[in-house]
Amino acid sequence: MRPLPWILPRYRDLWRFRAPLSAGEIRRTERWLATARVALIVTAEVTLWLEPANGFAYSRWLYWLLTVYLAHAVVVMILVRFHPQSTRAFRLVVHSADVVWPVLISMFAPAQRGPFFLFFVFVMAAAAYRWGLWETVGTAVAAVAMLWSEPLATRLGLVSFFDQSVRAMNGSGLGLNARQLDPQQLFMSSFYLIVLGFLLGYMAENQKKARAERAVITRILSATRVEHGLSGNMEQILRELTGIFGASRSLAASRERNSYRVFLAEVFKDRIAPQTLRWREASAENQNAYLFDSPADVTYTVRKGTGFQTVMLDHAGMRLRSANTEFVEELARVEKFDTMLSVALTLGAEWSGRVYLFDARQVGNPEEELRFLQDFAQQVGPAIYNVYLVRRLRERAGALERARFARELHDGAIQSLIAVEMQLDVIRRQSGPQSPVVKVELGRIQKLLREEVLKLRELMQTMKSFEVDAERLLGFISDTVERFRRETGIAAEFVSEVERVELAQKGCRELARIVQESLVNVRKHSGAHHVLVRLAQKNGSLQLTVEDDGKGFDFTGRRSGAELATTRTGPAIIQERVHLLAGDLAIESTPGHGARLEVRIPPTRRNEHA
Repeated sequence: MRPLPWILPRYRDLWRFRAPLSAGEIRRTERWLATARVALIVTAEVTLWLEPANGFAYSRWLYWLLTVYLAHAVVVMILVRFHPQSTRAFRLVVHSADVVWPVLISMFAPAQRGPFFLFFVFVMAAAAYRWGLWETVGTAVAAVAMLWSEPLATRLGLVSFFDQSVRAMNGSGLGLNARQLDPQQLFMSSFYLIVLGFLLGYMAENQKKARAERAVITRILSATRVEHGLSGNMEQILRELTGIFGASRSLAASRERNSYRVFLAEVFKDRIAPQTLRWREASAENQNAYLFDSPADVTYTVRKGTGFQTVMLDHAGMRLRSANTEFVEELARVEKFDTMLSVALTLGAEWSGRVYLFDARQVGNPEEELRFLQDFAQQVGPAIYNVYLVRRLRERAGALERARFARELHDGAIQSLIAVEMQLDVIRRQSGPQSPVVKVELGRIQKLLREEVLKLRELMQTMKSFEVDAERLLGFISDTVERFRRETGIAAEFVSEVERVELAQKGCRELARIVQESLVNVRKHSGAHHVLVRLAQKNGSLQLTVEDDGKGFDFTGRRSGAELATTRTGPAIIQERVHLLAGDLAIESTPGHGARLEVRIPPTRRNEHA
């Protein structure tokens, strides 16, 4: 039973949201209803037996109806007790019979007095327990329609004709209650039934909605896995929300604290292709559109002509009446939508963001939907944050293990290789001029050993996790260049024209890695004899340059980062690290005469990164 289409815009269509009942749960429900049905009929018959003439126009036909109804109830109870499954058709037939029996009974006793009105309460409670609001109201309307069919039949003379026919056959009539045919009394009974139907249905619908919301959140929490990572778990969340609200797409905008970059995770709902998560990065000028500053924790926006109608709730779930809505216009300039649901999502102290649902087709009461989203974010957010913390813990444990392995390399393999290289050097010197071939071969082996020692040391530097901030960055780069000079024999120099670098710790770490990677490339590929590392401030931008007098690259002139990416030339690792810094990369190359690598970080991006 689905509500009418015109009802959908006002009320949540809970069948798309409701957690489906299992076969065992349906069977338990039918068992309880069957037991209650038998108990209600037995109670009514006992009441008639104890007080047979307490102002009610009872007849022996009423006893027969109750007895037949009791037999029907016992058969239903036996079926639901021993039948392994309750089908939808069976439940509809039983429910229809439960609607008809109270109407038949009401023909012989007042429906609003005595125990018989409870039969109407029972059938509406059964509809509410089985289904929801509109099924319960439909049951009440059906009962009212059948009640009003009695006076219609009386006006047409059908009841009198039938009563006289029965009287002619057995000498006594049916004993129909004349007061039940009173229009005023019928109107009051009908009003009671409709109001009771709405009340029971509303209470059942709220209970089912709360149950469904808990089921959705529990399902997502149970599907959260550390091995899925942030991407996998975020995809699961966005898929669930997209399906619940019938959105055309969902988007999560997130940013790490003390960082300038805004990452966008997007899921499209496609009827042909499965939903897949797509990552992209917001441009610098559009970042504030996604992560706007507003007291609104959750927002629902509908396009109305050339403007927007917005419902907003604060962190306490209270509606905001006079909050600024300029952020909606700003978001509409970068994302096309007719309706938009938004909820803030915070992952501890490290990450913050918002989740957006665009063009949702299945939205009921806006405030109810927003409160569900708010509760959803408050419960799912910590679970995702726990996944993030566990992964960070694993990464740190891996870093400690790599550091231990690096120490083992330094104290073990590297020292042994150095000792072997030194012994080979002694043997080479002692070989004398009479064995030139042996001397050359020993020199070649000695050179290979020295090269392997350098590679292992570079591997150690790569494996080693280090923490460097703005206070220690200049000293770290200076030590790195000095160590490079000692280990390779290449003349290297570091010149700094700044006294302190305005960068966050993460930015300092990336800049230090760029210096390390540049020096490794110089040693491996350039054949240079001199290297100059310079850190300067030019036009407000922080600029790092690494110059050498080696072979250069396989192109002549200057190429920007975009050109390097297009032609797939230049050091890929350095390009990626420059991208993480939101900086600009350029390389000048003169084949046979050297190369110059330049990294520039503009002040606006550097300040955001800081």
